[in-house]
Amino acid sequence: MNAKDLADQYFTMWNAADADRRAELIAAAWTADATFQDPSFETTGHDELNKLVGAAQHMFPGLSFVRIGEIDEHHNYLRWTWHLKAEGQEPVAGGTDIVVLDPDGKIRKLIGFHDFAPAH
Repeated sequence: MNAKDLADQYFTMWNAADADRRAELIAAAWTADATFQDPSFETTGHDELNKLVGAAQHMFPGLSFVRIGEIDEHHNYLRWTWHLKAEGQEPVAGGTDIVVLDPDGKIRKLIGFHDFAPAH
């Protein structure tokens, strides 16, 4: 999977309301022991990540994650910027993610930074 396809799948995962669909997307793009860390959350593994995404959707109903700009790529690293927003509205949060890929191109670790975010 190339960097754009992986990023698209990542954002599709964050916006998928169905937990089973999210599980499929996670299994296809993340290693079994992958970690996700940002200023608010830390998870390890597919099940924890799926639960985190579901919880985030409940915290921010009606909002979607969208990639902003291009994807930076070198060696086994990716970097992209995102916004959390309702369609046609200004974003309520935004940040940058640093992704570490395994040799097969799956996400092994994602470290997120918030550029701006609502209190929660």
